[in-house]
Amino acid sequence: MFESLSERLSGVFDRLRGRGALNENDVREAMREVRIALLEADVALPVVRSFVDSVTAKAVGQSVLKSITPGQQVVKIVNDALTEILGSETSDLELATTPPAIIMMVGLQGSGKTTTTAKIAKRLKEKERKKVMMASLDVNRPAAQEQLAVLGTQIDVATLPIVAGQQPVEIARRAMQSAKLQGFDVLLLDTAGRLHVDQALMDEMKAVADVATPAETLLVVDSLTGQDAVNVAKSFGEQVALTGVVLTRMDGDARGGAALSMRAVTGKPIKFVGTGEKLDGLDQFHPGRVASRILGMGDVVSLVERAAETIQAEEAEAMAAKMAKGQFDMNDLRAQLNQMKRMGGLGAIAGMIPGLKKAQTAMAQSGMDDRVLLRMDAIITSMTGKERSKPELINAKRKIRIANGSGTTVQDVNKLLKMHQEMASAMKRIKKMGGMKGLGALLGKAGGLGGMMGGGGGMPGLPGGGLPGLPPGFDKFMKK
Repeated sequence: MFESLSERLSGVFDRLRGRGALNENDVREAMREVRIALLEADVALPVVRSFVDSVTAKAVGQSVLKSITPGQQVVKIVNDALTEILGSETSDLELATTPPAIIMMVGLQGSGKTTTTAKIAKRLKEKERKKVMMASLDVNRPAAQEQLAVLGTQIDVATLPIVAGQQPVEIARRAMQSAKLQGFDVLLLDTAGRLHVDQALMDEMKAVADVATPAETLLVVDSLTGQDAVNVAKSFGEQVALTGVVLTRMDGDARGGAALSMRAVTGKPIKFVGTGEKLDGLDQFHPGRVASRILGMGDVVSLVERAAETIQAEEAEAMAAKMAKGQFDMNDLRAQLNQMKRMGGLGAIAGMIPGLKKAQTAMAQSGMDDRVLLRMDAIITSMTGKERSKPELINAKRKIRIANGSGTTVQDVNKLLKMHQEMASAMKRIKKMGGMKGLGALLGKAGGLGGMMGGGGGMPGLPGGGLPGLPPGFDKFMKK
């Protein structure tokens, strides 16, 4: 997300930071470029005008222009202004009410409302440990109620049984009664949508809201529709008491105009963003982190959080024990690659690392994408158990057999073996430093995790390496 905007803004601020001194004309010229970049990203004109005026007024002050690092000061001002536009603070779901807390989902047809309902239910169940029920009030779209029932089965969340012929208000009353009797903490009501905003849709939503008195009314909008998404949010907000917005398909929105305009135009916080079709593809919206990513400064906090969610405890303990002994074989390398896949692949990792644009550019030049992970896994799979445990056994003859078995070349096999050797050497250095304690001291001197990730470090916990956040030697494993 935000690729186009991030690339444009990074170029502008790289030029500012490259100058030892700035004058007012330099800043105003940069702000003109920022204005064009925001407009091309489909950000609403009033938002762009307000943003540029605010940043310019602060950036041309003497305290900035006369400072030792004026370029960095301007970037900080822009970062703060972006964070403010996006909402400043992270907005959580307000569910502190007598159970069941009701969340009403509204939006146009095709915005991803039903899938988002299931994603939120899954999140509440797994992360908040809530007992959740879902109910579909959509009697217009064919098989809409059946779709929610199928999603409920997939995530193991209860759905209200379907009764043919019932109307939305009746279904809402039945859902509330059922959720209360069965002791559910949260009830999600998936309301009907339309192809466009009309009075019949609004009347139906208001009737359901009057009956359900929801704790949260979340508007689901498709970020790919850009400025239209903001207009839809404005129309809904004038008719229903919205409490927040969920932006879907943010992983496909390279411009990001909807996200940057939504809070300023509607006054409603963005609570979640959808990032893919999978039912775990839902992220809480953190304005400060998003602003940092737009400016190419990465999002290490989210990277660490995602790693914590995806790394399996037993796997991590086993790896730590091997690190302490200076051991690292092909099975361990495979575990690291699988961890990267669970974290969302190369693109997702690179998007959260400081110096994002440089990392992504290097990856593009190397021809790297997630197929690289699959190819490396195929090579390791083609090895025997003994070869994985003792890679030093792999001679020229074995390399030919492994290459043929994995559909790759001997050159690819050699690159993987070289990468493994570099990681194994890193493990031995860790052992010489005194194991994990020595590594901790080294990372402390290097500026902690931020220094490690931004300075060309390897996987978290491994010194050295090519691209930030990737194993040593990974960038040498190029696409054929």
